[in-house]
Amino acid sequence: MDMQDAAERADEMLDSVLDEVEPSVLWVHGPTTAGNCTVTRRRTVMTVVSAQRRGSFLGVVDRFWRKSGYRVTSINSHVDAPAIYVKTQDGFQVSLTVADKGQVHFTVDSPCVHRSEVIDSTSRATAFLDPEARLIPRPNVHSDFWSAGANEEAARGA
Repeated sequence: MDMQDAAERADEMLDSVLDEVEPSVLWVHGPTTAGNCTVTRRRTVMTVVSAQRRGSFLGVVDRFWRKSGYRVTSINSHVDAPAIYVKTQDGFQVSLTVADKGQVHFTVDSPCVHRSEVIDSTSRATAFLDPEARLIPRPNVHSDFWSAGANEEAARGA
């Protein structure tokens, strides 16, 4: 396997977990990075996932990863910034982290593979990102399900 193969495998893992989330969420690509023999793919969820729905979201992902044969290596149960870290049977490290304003990030790090060029992902993002944007903005897409209670959180300054 070379770095491009690893990037494509990472895209498949990211596509499959995001396809599992119902109702669906909108996401954008994060930066792809390549080391000497590793590659990292990232996706950032642009749908607001409220504190009230965060546990449900993590549960959907956790159950899917376990069903897929991924081994849980760590769980961070922090109320505001939970995370799940897993490892696949072929050595990929996968994580879900929740950051500021409930923004969910998915990351896949490959094991060491043969060095090669890596092209951008061919998976089509489901949320719009201004091509001029230097940073991915905070989540800004409302979902009647995933964002439930978010307006009340904002009013309280959460």
